[in-house]
Amino acid sequence: MPVAPSSYRRRLKRGASIEAPTGFWGRLVDQLVRSETIFRLSMCGLAALVMLVVLRGWRPPLSVRPGMVVSYGVVSRVPFEMPDPERTREAEERAKSLVRVVYAQDKAPIVRVRDGLKNRVAQIASAESLTTESHDAWSDFAADDADLVRYLPAPPGPDVAPAVTPPVASAPALEPEGDAEGEAPAAPEGSTEPPPQLVTDVADIPEEVAARVAQAQEAYLAFRSHVDTKEKLLAFEKAVERAFAEIEQTGVLDKIQHGIDEGSQTEIDVHPIGNPQEMVREQVATVLVGEAKLRLKRRLLEELGEGSFADTLFAYIEPNLKGTLELDRESTDRAKQEAKEKTPEQFVRYATGEVLIEAGVPITTEDMPLLKEEHRAYLEQADVQQFIGRAAAIYGLFLAMIALAGFYLHLHHPDMLEDLGHVATLLGLTMVTIVACLIGSVDGWHAEIVPLLLFAMIVAIAYDEDVALLLAAEAALIVVVGLGLGLADYVTLTAAAAATVFWMGRIRSRSKLIYVGLWAGAVALATHIGASLLEDRPLNGQLFYEAARTGGWTVLTGFLMTGLLPFIERSFGVLTDLSLLEVGDIAHPLLQELVRRAPGTYNHSINVASIAEAAAESIGARGLLVRVGAYFHDIGKMLKPAYFIENQGPHGNRHETLVPAMSTLIIVAHVKEGAELARQYNLPKPIIDLIMEHHGTTLVEYFYHRASEQSLSDPSKPGVDEQTYRYPGPKPSTRESAVMMLADAVESASRSLTEPTPARIKSLVHDLAMKRLLDGQFDECGLTLEELKEIERSLVKSLNAVYHGRVKYPDQRTAS
Repeated sequence: MPVAPSSYRRRLKRGASIEAPTGFWGRLVDQLVRSETIFRLSMCGLAALVMLVVLRGWRPPLSVRPGMVVSYGVVSRVPFEMPDPERTREAEERAKSLVRVVYAQDKAPIVRVRDGLKNRVAQIASAESLTTESHDAWSDFAADDADLVRYLPAPPGPDVAPAVTPPVASAPALEPEGDAEGEAPAAPEGSTEPPPQLVTDVADIPEEVAARVAQAQEAYLAFRSHVDTKEKLLAFEKAVERAFAEIEQTGVLDKIQHGIDEGSQTEIDVHPIGNPQEMVREQVATVLVGEAKLRLKRRLLEELGEGSFADTLFAYIEPNLKGTLELDRESTDRAKQEAKEKTPEQFVRYATGEVLIEAGVPITTEDMPLLKEEHRAYLEQADVQQFIGRAAAIYGLFLAMIALAGFYLHLHHPDMLEDLGHVATLLGLTMVTIVACLIGSVDGWHAEIVPLLLFAMIVAIAYDEDVALLLAAEAALIVVVGLGLGLADYVTLTAAAAATVFWMGRIRSRSKLIYVGLWAGAVALATHIGASLLEDRPLNGQLFYEAARTGGWTVLTGFLMTGLLPFIERSFGVLTDLSLLEVGDIAHPLLQELVRRAPGTYNHSINVASIAEAAAESIGARGLLVRVGAYFHDIGKMLKPAYFIENQGPHGNRHETLVPAMSTLIIVAHVKEGAELARQYNLPKPIIDLIMEHHGTTLVEYFYHRASEQSLSDPSKPGVDEQTYRYPGPKPSTRESAVMMLADAVESASRSLTEPTPARIKSLVHDLAMKRLLDGQFDECGLTLEELKEIERSLVKSLNAVYHGRVKYPDQRTAS
């Protein structure tokens, strides 16, 4: 029979309305176009950009380190100059040696000699003849006549006519020496000798003395004739000042006061004392005392003319002229320092292609400055397009690694991707780790392994071990690429991170993390040596030092993590076994209050903890978390302990006087009240979650059935709403909560068994497990049927141990 077109079209429409199941890629695309996914992708792109900027990914890093062996050698990529410290030091020393030594000129001694000369000549000019008074000034010019003072006439007094000088030729007798009263001249001031006795009688003067006196008078008068008028004296004084002007400016040097290695021996710089700004250059030969005296004598002869007058003046000057130049070490050192600073830095020039490190030769610490300078020059001369290309490549690499991590989390930990806080936390931790690695990688430290291992341990504690391994491997790759490290460094970093994560496990003691650091340090040390040998590095002290340093940093990480653990737990809201042991102490105030107020509930909690821990460990869940949670799961009952069967004494059941709905409210309230107590005592969030979820949304069956019976017996009453008699939830969200729910139920129910045989216990456990499974209580915890069977077996085993049979002895009677 032919099919009608209308029915055929209807079947086609019905077939078209059936959508084929969406494939993997379809679901992935649908997930990507969601707004929340786009926001997360934007966060990842921003994180990659931040890491690019922090690592300056557009600049290729220096990819060599001390100890590395480059099989093809290292050649210069660009021409560059390398500062040569040795040549620079030599140039500075040469410049310092050419610096003229500085002397300070104190002209006061020269001025004193000049003024003394002028004063003596002025005294002579004021005395018309050689007398006992003028002899004092004349003796500085004619020292040989010093003994004639006894035979010289005294100066004329105010009322005495001047003495008559005897003719020079005949040398007549002199007038008696002494003053107007015929007294002897006084001895010079300060002299300890008695003044000479003047010879007053001319006849007493020997002829030879008289001749000498006459000669002295003649010489005196000849000398005085050059200054016997005011005009001559003034001209003389000006001539002396002109003669002394040059030597006052240049000074006089007794001897050279600096060594050959301190500066030039031919030239010096001279400045007036206290005024180093007025510096003049002088030839050493011209300021030495001998040459200075000769120059001064020549100037005297030029000013006064040749003759006995100038010679007599110089005879006075020569013994009195001393050195006036003193070495100024402070100014000399300052001048040398300035010369050193002005010396240009010396360079060694390298051409493109010039060999810097020979092939097969290990790079030493001394080679690093040269390689760093070549790399700096290469970056300065590189094209902008090279930087752009590298930045794009590095940014793409970072995005690819983030995408890989996201894809893995999407498949194995989708709950982490759905929580925006988890995504932001992981990205933030990664960026902080990269920055810390960059800071720790400075020369002399090379501690980039410390932040990386801390990152791996934090992720393992806060999230999961597989996530920690993946992210640590990716972070290590980012560090290696960003810092220019090699394959051996990447292998070492990832091996140390993997060893750290693998050995962490359950942290049940404070020393666990220290042992983890020790074992991981040994792995890091051995891996560093092995990976370096694969790169043809020689097995020398440098390699052992680097390996020991890496192992030492790894051990230090274990100690650091031990101190940081409480802060990490508080920040991420996680519980390690160590913290659980502290929380589960029987001396905890809440447990002590539970013992006092509701001892039956406390005993029930201890029993639940025992059987629940074994059941959790049988499926690989955290048994310690379940045990500690079981201690606190019924703490809400202590507020109304008499309304719970395990705490009811001989006073009867209080629920007999209450309607089922009210009894249900009291029973259900212990969950909420227990959570509130836990928050007041700052119990960790996982414990609070166990308290909230250990009943899920199960039915309070006893009072629900009582209400149903009362409703059936009285048709006037409304029907019973099942939701009114259910716990508010939430349902168990973890396997630990599911184990807690079953252990709590079977421990309570097993007490109602009159004959707790193994068969009855097994049947009871299975019935309770199936009832909660069919009620949907395990829908949100990820518990599998196989795990549920394993939990049942463990609970049955534990309850059989509790209710095991005993041998009945013949004389044993039943207690009344």
